[in-house]
Amino acid sequence: MGSFAKKDILDLSVSERIQLVQDIWDSIAQVPESVSLTEEEKAELDRRLDAYHNDSNAGSPWLTVRERIKSRA
Repeated sequence: MGSFAKKDILDLSVSERIQLVQDIWDSIAQVPESVSLTEEEKAELDRRLDAYHNDSNAGSPWLTVRERIKSRA
């Protein structure tokens, strides 16, 4: 991927910007060990995981959320 100026990014459509964010996130997710978390962030993730284990039907699956976001674009 080439270098983008802020103006170049803002010239993209919303769906193209969402795709850019997804691509960036995917590149970060490939090296999870490079992302450090604070103790507060770790505690929040633990809280959310506990909430999920207590009620796995709460919330929406990622694919559903993603499609909802894309349909707004």
